[in-house]
Amino acid sequence: MEQQKFHYGWVVIFMGLLTTIAAHGFGRMAYTIILPAMKDGLQFDYTQLGLLGTGNFIGYLTMAIIGGFLAARFGTRIVITLALILMGITMVLTGIAESFGFAFTMRLMTGLGNGAAYVPAMALGSAWFSVKRRGFATGIVSAGIGAGTLVSGLVVPPILKAFGPEGWRVSWVILGGAVLVISGVVFLFVRSRPEEKNLLPIGVEKETATADVSGTGNKVSPLDWTRIYRMPSVWYLGLIYFFYGLSYIIYMVFFAAYLVKEIGLSQSWAGTLWATVGGLSVFCGVIWGSVSDRLGRSRGSALAYLVLGLSYIIYALVKVKFGFYLSAVLFGFTAWSIPTIMAAAAGDYVGPRLAPAGLGFITLFFGIGQALGPVLGGYIADVTGSFTVPFLVAGGISLAGMVFSLFLKKPATS
Repeated sequence: MEQQKFHYGWVVIFMGLLTTIAAHGFGRMAYTIILPAMKDGLQFDYTQLGLLGTGNFIGYLTMAIIGGFLAARFGTRIVITLALILMGITMVLTGIAESFGFAFTMRLMTGLGNGAAYVPAMALGSAWFSVKRRGFATGIVSAGIGAGTLVSGLVVPPILKAFGPEGWRVSWVILGGAVLVISGVVFLFVRSRPEEKNLLPIGVEKETATADVSGTGNKVSPLDWTRIYRMPSVWYLGLIYFFYGLSYIIYMVFFAAYLVKEIGLSQSWAGTLWATVGGLSVFCGVIWGSVSDRLGRSRGSALAYLVLGLSYIIYALVKVKFGFYLSAVLFGFTAWSIPTIMAAAAGDYVGPRLAPAGLGFITLFFGIGQALGPVLGGYIADVTGSFTVPFLVAGGISLAGMVFSLFLKKPATS
């Protein structure tokens, strides 16, 4: 194997970035912007619109778990490509929906593609980079979440305005078409492992490379997957990830409702502040991935949880525009920190070949937390008559994640 001045791993990581732009930015986050026009066009009530979101999430969580194992078995390239094709087709078909049942089915299938593409893409850093540079590489891939959200926010509103009542349909067709184009580009350039290019992972010297670092090139048998379930450290990683899913979703779901309904600010002001969060979050994966490379996954995760917790608490208690701005900045720069660190940590603990499966497994814990968070936050808001307590609870959960992160042990392989 050989090292080159320009390593093909950088091309692969850029393909991972394109994948997360398509999967999360276009397939998932764009729904928030299209939702009002879709409601008017199909005459859906908010319960039905909520169910469409739930269907998408169910599909995402299902394949986020299974997709990681499929990628470990059949290779990242084929799984990501097929997942993006599924997403693109079902997004286009969402644009021709006339009934709730059809729209729900399409959003469910888009979610399936989203999960199957996202988890293997986030695991690419574990295959193509050494442990000391894994967090940085994974951070580049996760930057696609914020970038895709930002692009959707810039592209969809003009489409909705230009095409009037049919704008939501055109939006889905254009976004779905973009995902199909990206699927072709990814298929051409992404590779599952460095051995396919006769290379070592970036940061791994030839004389120090081992079979555990670079892999043998053979497919993983189903029997190997049981290693994941038998590792207490992986379960503990899942627990840490659970705190993130449970806390961040409370902040995201009730972010605008708090500003508009309780504080009395305008919808446009809240929207501008949320766009600021999206723009800042483009950089957070690289920042926090690099922090975890330098400090270790344990202390990196703990520090990220501390910043997230402070952003929630400030949002709840400092009820002036300065407080809201400060909270938004802190959250924006830290929004996708924990998913980035968890993706890198999964590779640390189970090795690069099983990294997609390991990440898929701990995503189950994150998904449970994300499903419970809005219910918990909404119930507390109803009982207390305010969003203050839900945000404080989110802050407390995040600080608990910080404490648990500090007890995360280093993997034996590192």
